[in-house]
Amino acid sequence: MTYRPRRLRLAAVNIDGVLLNDTFSPLIHQFVTRRGGTYSADVERSVFSQRQADAGRAMAAAVPQAMTGEEALAAYFEERAAHLRDHPVEVSEGAVALLERLRAAGLDLVCYGGLAKSHFDEHLGAYAGLFAPPHYICTNDVRPGLREITAHFGLEHGQVLFVDDVARVAEAARALGAPFIGHPSRFEHSHQAELMRQAGARHLVRGLDKIDDALLRTVDEQATAGTLWPTADDLMPTPR
Repeated sequence: MTYRPRRLRLAAVNIDGVLLNDTFSPLIHQFVTRRGGTYSADVERSVFSQRQADAGRAMAAAVPQAMTGEEALAAYFEERAAHLRDHPVEVSEGAVALLERLRAAGLDLVCYGGLAKSHFDEHLGAYAGLFAPPHYICTNDVRPGLREITAHFGLEHGQVLFVDDVARVAEAARALGAPFIGHPSRFEHSHQAELMRQAGARHLVRGLDKIDDALLRTVDEQATAGTLWPTADDLMPTPR
């Protein structure tokens, strides 16, 4: 990667589903369907990139049995722990190479997500030197956290590129005029790619290797020109 961005200063990269494999979509799908609920785009929207307390209430509401949000969250994390014993968290293919490319382009890096920093330390601590202090920002209390991450580094919204697997983050980025690259889950029941398209996200990638010099140049040029997101008129259907 040789392009040096004019507008972008920082890349904020989500941890689970981007730098680490997606262990959330399959388990939330399992949680809902095993209890007789219907897994849908609305369920994903109400659960993904929400505060844990809110996600727990949403999962409880998605199943046809009496559960509190606290009970749903406890059951979910119990099932997650059991699942991860046989299917451990892994660093995503191309993740380290992506971080190195972004660093080579002159961008600072920070990782973020809804779990505690210990999650980052356990799975990405070996690569902490690639990130700017504080290396990882937990956004559970400020979901989705784009404003807070940008403010932490004293930057403007157009200067921080967000790479995430959740459409709610795309929606927040559009509201702020922030650069966004979507890496939606490839889980067969996932609705995130379609929800990102509905949000107007211009750049969706299936593999992290697709975030290359050419795409970085395009995003930076759009950030500079203020054309990152379609206008309301662009999203209106064309009359026939």
